Amino acid sequence: MRFHAVILFLLLPLIAYSQQDSIYHRPDTTATDEEYRYYVDLTKKPDAIKAVWLGAIVPGAGQIYNKSYWKLPIVYGAFMGCGYAISMMQNRYSGYKTAYIDLYNDNQAGTVTEDPSKSYIAVLPEGYTLSRVGGAGTWMNTLKNRQNTYHRYRDYSIIATVVVYALSLIDAYVDAQLFDYDISPDLTLNIEPQIYYDLQHQKSAELKVAIQF
Repeated sequence: MRFHAVILFLLLPLIAYSQQDSIYHRPDTTATDEEYRYYVDLTKKPDAIKAVWLGAIVPGAGQIYNKSYWKLPIVYGAFMGCGYAISMMQNRYSGYKTAYIDLYNDNQAGTVTEDPSKSYIAVLPEGYTLSRVGGAGTWMNTLKNRQNTYHRYRDYSIIATVVVYALSLIDAYVDAQLFDYDISPDLTLNIEPQIYYDLQHQKSAELKVAIQF
């Protein structure tokens, strides 16, 4: 919660700036309001490099600068998911590593016990004992394998976080570059009759269909 509060505090000035900067000035035009709502003042086009730098400093700031507020839940949801995965895998890796080291030391000293307070007993499946899982040696190998597995999963989670970070920067850059790209759904279908002459100069009638976008 403290981390989220810090992020929100850092983003508040940028959100306020973006809201103020999002007021478009209507140029002198005879277009109707319905037609004009698909156009923006080009002077308000965000700087792509600035969007990338903002996103690099504070993840999600590039999307706010581009006024793509709807992307924030996606960006922060991805980061939170990766953070949760890293934390979970790290905890399990540490738990199995500690259990392996404790069991190894007790096995070397000949003091292996079924005491529930022991870390290697605590991670046993419910209702199981060392003898039921094949003895101390077998359980030690299992702990070693699980330790390596969760270590690998933790590294994968870190890589996924880096990928999400890079994708958020790429999105901020591309979104800024395409800020003034016309994606309006205003398609015009024209249907009109037309006189057609073939190679023998024979006249015939046809129907012309044209889509303008």
